[in-house]
Amino acid sequence: MATLILLNKPFQTLCQFMDDGGRRTLAEFIATPGVYPAGRLDYDSEGLVLLTDDGAVQHRIASPSQKMSKTYLVQVEGDITEAALRQLQQGIQLKDGLTRPALARRIPEPDIWPRVPPVRARATIPTSWLELTLTEGRNRQVRRMTAAAGFPTLRLVRWRIGDWSLDGLAPGQSRTETIHLPRKPARPRPRPTSTRRPAGRR
Repeated sequence: MATLILLNKPFQTLCQFMDDGGRRTLAEFIATPGVYPAGRLDYDSEGLVLLTDDGAVQHRIASPSQKMSKTYLVQVEGDITEAALRQLQQGIQLKDGLTRPALARRIPEPDIWPRVPPVRARATIPTSWLELTLTEGRNRQVRRMTAAAGFPTLRLVRWRIGDWSLDGLAPGQSRTETIHLPRKPARPRPRPTSTRRPAGRR
């Protein structure tokens, strides 16, 4: 049995519990001892962070080998094109290699909380929203992908990790769940090898 905390991390909050520079950290929102983030979320990104007290749960959520899906709501600069969406869907070349294919679609502006401070608006430059689902977690990957497609990210909200989502959580709010991990089947013990000589042989 493991504890899992779902937190809606506010903008400009470090995904850690201490900071020598005086920046806002998770300690402002989470008082439960013995939990730690399962994966990271950038300082300038918002949304779902999962925290747990169980190493196996942390591995299942954060390890690249598990390929757990993560869904983001992304506001980009410009009127995003179908060609750019296809690039994101098929995989896009970054400095550290080609990304895995992603689910990417344009969406209407979502009904979510306003960011504080707000994204700087430009009267002559439109913005677009898209929903992007990845199964890998490279450093600042979403921002690098949309920039490579020609549409820089203005706002980034992680909405879902696997089966867990932000539904009902305002910025800074959290809820706690208890989850049960299935036990791995025990490996059969090898039969001991006899060191006795067969009868009649000396």
